[in-house]
Amino acid sequence: MNYSKIILKKDKDKSLRRFHPWVFSGAIQQVEGELEEGDIVEVYAQNGKYLGTGHYQIGSISVRVFEFEQQEITIDYWKTKLATAINLRKRLGLLDSTETTIFRLVHAGGDYLPGLIIDFYNGTAVLQCHSIGMWKLSFVFSNILKELLGNQLVAVYDKSSETLPFKAGLEPKNEYLFGAEEAIKKGIEYRNEFAIDWETGQKTGFFIDQRENRKLLAQYAKAKKVLNTYCYSGGFSIYALNEGASLVHSVDSSQKAIDLVENNVKLIPELAEKHQSFVSDSLEYITNTDTQYDVIILDPPAFGKHKRVRHKAVQGYKRLNAKAMKKIQPGGIIFTFSCSQIVDKELFANTIAAAAIEARRKVRVLHQLHQPADHPVNLAQPESEYLKGLVIQVL
Repeated sequence: MNYSKIILKKDKDKSLRRFHPWVFSGAIQQVEGELEEGDIVEVYAQNGKYLGTGHYQIGSISVRVFEFEQQEITIDYWKTKLATAINLRKRLGLLDSTETTIFRLVHAGGDYLPGLIIDFYNGTAVLQCHSIGMWKLSFVFSNILKELLGNQLVAVYDKSSETLPFKAGLEPKNEYLFGAEEAIKKGIEYRNEFAIDWETGQKTGFFIDQRENRKLLAQYAKAKKVLNTYCYSGGFSIYALNEGASLVHSVDSSQKAIDLVENNVKLIPELAEKHQSFVSDSLEYITNTDTQYDVIILDPPAFGKHKRVRHKAVQGYKRLNAKAMKKIQPGGIIFTFSCSQIVDKELFANTIAAAAIEARRKVRVLHQLHQPADHPVNLAQPESEYLKGLVIQVL
C-alpha cells in the first residue's frame, strides 16, 4: 500500500471516530504525497492514528471515507462491497421478485459506498457517481456486476455527468458501459407498470425511494378523487388509477414530466379517461383549483439544500401544506413529504403542525413515512436518512 496521507487538525477527527464518512476541507492540516482528484487516500489523526481510507476530491467534502480498517484496496475489495449490497436486496426479496423489478442496488453511504448510487431497472443497472473516485471505477463496477448478477443483468448505464461535483478535466459523459441494445426501458413495481427513461429523465430515471409509500397510497385511493402534485412521471398517479380512483389529476411545472406521465397512463388505456394532466406550478394549481379532492400528494423537490436557507425551506413547506389543507375535503388525506436533508423529521412535523394552525384545520397523523429498506440508513451518517413524510387526515 502506498497511498497519500491526509493529516487532520487537532480535534477534527471526532466524526471519523464515530464512522461518519465525510472529511471537510477545513479539517485538513496537511497532505503527504501527490494528490489528484479521485485518488485513494488514507486519513490520520494529528497523533498519527489511522482513521480511514477514502476518495479525495476538490470541494467542501474533501474525502469520502469508504473503509475504516487499514488494508489494501483491490478489485476483490470492491467485489466484496458490492456483493454485500446485492445480498441485502436478495434478503429483501427484490432480486428474485416477479412483481417488482425496480429497486436500488447500492445506496451510497447506506451501503458504505459513499458517492455511489446504483439503481436497477428490469435488468439494467444505472450508475450515478457523486465522486470522481467512484466514477473512475465505473468499468470495474460494471464487470463486477456482470460476475455477481449473471444473466439477471442485461445492461449497465453510467449517468454521472450531471452529478460529479468537479469534472477535473475528465469530460465525463453519460453512456452504456455494455448492453445498450438489450436494455428494456420498462419495469414493474408491485405489478404497476412504468416506462423508465434513465437516459434523459431526472435522477436515474425514477424516484424509487417512494415505492412503499406509493403502495400505501393505493390503500386510500379507491373511489376517491386524487391530486398528485410535483408528479414527475406519475408514480403515485398510476397506483391510484390501478386501485380504482374515480379521478386522478397529475400536476407538474415541466412539460417533459407530464409527457412521462402520459406515457405511463398509455400503459393502462382502459383507465385513461379517469386521468388528466396539467402543466402548472403545483402551489398555483392548488390555490386556484375548484376541484374538491379526497386525497392530495405533496412531494416537492428539496426546498433547501444548505442550512443557511433552512428557514426559507420551512416556510415553503408550511405555505404549500397550508394551501392543501384549506382546499381538501373534510376527512381528506394528504401524503406530504420532504427530501431536504436540512429539514429533519421533528422540524418537518412541527412545520406541518404550523401549517394546520394557519389553515385553521384539525389534523391528525395516520402514518410516518420514510425511505424503503433498499435505501438503508447509515446511523453514523444522519444525512443518509433524507426522505421523511406524513400521512395526515384533515378534519
